[in-house]
Amino acid sequence: MTDSRQSFQTVWGVALVLAGIGVFYRIPQVMPQIRAAGYFPDALGFVRFCFYFLGLALLFGGAKKLIGIHRGRKAPSAVDSSESNDPPPQ
Repeated sequence: MTDSRQSFQTVWGVALVLAGIGVFYRIPQVMPQIRAAGYFPDALGFVRFCFYFLGLALLFGGAKKLIGIHRGRKAPSAVDSSESNDPPPQ
């Protein structure tokens, strides 16, 4: 991985972790507003679950990316075209 790409991936991983932390920080402030709006009176538990699930996904996704970069491995989503099983063109 080139140095600029690794730097970008590191910044992206940190941004994901910070976004996950931000979601956890905002949930207690946003839930009373959602409750007051009255659109989801029967689904408040599900809405809260979705917010927490989103925060966990962001947090763990960013942490996985940072750990992968720290260990010097490729991110699982990166696909290298040279690793295909297709025979070379003739």
